[in-house]
Amino acid sequence: MSTPNILMTRIDNRLVHGQVGVTWVNALGANLLLVANDSAAQDPVQQNLMDMVIAEGIQTRYFTLQKTIDIIGKAAERQKIFIVCKTPQDLLTLVKGGVPIKFVNVGNMHFSEGKKQIHKTVSVDESDIAVFKELEGLGITCEIRRVPDEAGEKITDLINLS
Repeated sequence: MSTPNILMTRIDNRLVHGQVGVTWVNALGANLLLVANDSAAQDPVQQNLMDMVIAEGIQTRYFTLQKTIDIIGKAAERQKIFIVCKTPQDLLTLVKGGVPIKFVNVGNMHFSEGKKQIHKTVSVDESDIAVFKELEGLGITCEIRRVPDEAGEKITDLINLS
């Protein structure tokens, strides 16, 4: 089995929106956008809405976490893959399932009850912090960067400061 050509993996609780579907896809040179999310995988309406904001010529796949784990190793070399998932917990599931992720772009994690804001677009709770520390321990760099031309900030630095 060959190693899939994963350009980047992003955590974004909105999954795919204009910033992801055009700006990031173009900056990365991706030709396949893989949304790894259990509910989106079962929801054609949500898939259609996401497809609308994706740049021309980009293929999309909407897989459950398990299907992503099962099938990623079959990706062709020419598939330049950009994975988007919703939460750090989902991302850890992919990593533990053997998806070869080395770098994570943290886009949006909305504020909600029990979370603290550590960046303009990122709020975390104890569970999120534990997951990010575990990912870091596995040698995976997690960096907050909303758009490609912004400087990235390591999430562990921000967690340790807060």
